Amino acid sequence: MSTLKIALLQISPCDSLEENLVKGLDACRKARALGADIALFPEMWSNGYRIYDRPVADWKAEAVAADGDFAAAFGELARALHMAVGITLLEDFGGQPRNSMVLFDRFGRKQFTYAKVHTCDFDVEANLLPGEDFYVADLDTAAGSVKVGAMICYDREFPESARILMLKGAELILVPNACPMEINRLAQLRARAFENMTAIATCNYPASVPDCNGGSSVFDGVAYLPELEGSRDTCILQTGADEGIFLAELDLDQLRSYRQTEVHGNAYRRPRKYGMLTETAVSPPFIRDIRR
Repeated sequence: MSTLKIALLQISPCDSLEENLVKGLDACRKARALGADIALFPEMWSNGYRIYDRPVADWKAEAVAADGDFAAAFGELARALHMAVGITLLEDFGGQPRNSMVLFDRFGRKQFTYAKVHTCDFDVEANLLPGEDFYVADLDTAAGSVKVGAMICYDREFPESARILMLKGAELILVPNACPMEINRLAQLRARAFENMTAIATCNYPASVPDCNGGSSVFDGVAYLPELEGSRDTCILQTGADEGIFLAELDLDQLRSYRQTEVHGNAYRRPRKYGMLTETAVSPPFIRDIRR
């Protein structure tokens, strides 16, 4: 059996970039000691998502380059530990801030830098530059090559995010998060995994962080097995509210076999019928028409 071990680093941030660097590196070492093949951080770990109730200029000044020393330290540790790392940061992108994740493989090679596409423009995230695309990488892990993509927090609330990642081949979607993971948001993740036959791993901050409550999760996307009469619970990990490092084991053979035989994902889609989804001139039926 090919098993990918995913560590969710549900940890509280510190008060500075330097402290978050030290604590983050230590969390990665602990994850590797547990046997993790990949470690995932909550959203914007470099500054602990501390962008609320502060002057915008102050937190913008905390942005760091995706190819700078902070991210590079996690790439170096990924190589030393032989473990993939998804590190998150408030990124300085040509002088503009982005909410980003850098994915390193177990050899410390950068696979992609992903910036949150659906920024929360109804709030302070309107000051962030949104990303322009979704990425999938062939991630080299101890469990073999795995097609891994990413979406960040609010991206989860748009089914198109996970759908595009599935169409690009994602077997696993990593979701850094910083908000309350309540029943409806958990239901979104469950639905994204079910409808795309894709595993989804979400890492949130613990309840010690304002407006967060832990609840990190992994859904494996496999709703049916031949030996079961009905459907099964696709949730293979659901954490509580406390700080900790939590490990989930994803059965890749089972997922891949399921994707070859079941009816979801891209099996019976009719893309030519969905043109309205990309027609920007179409007036919405009841939602506010706010476009960038």
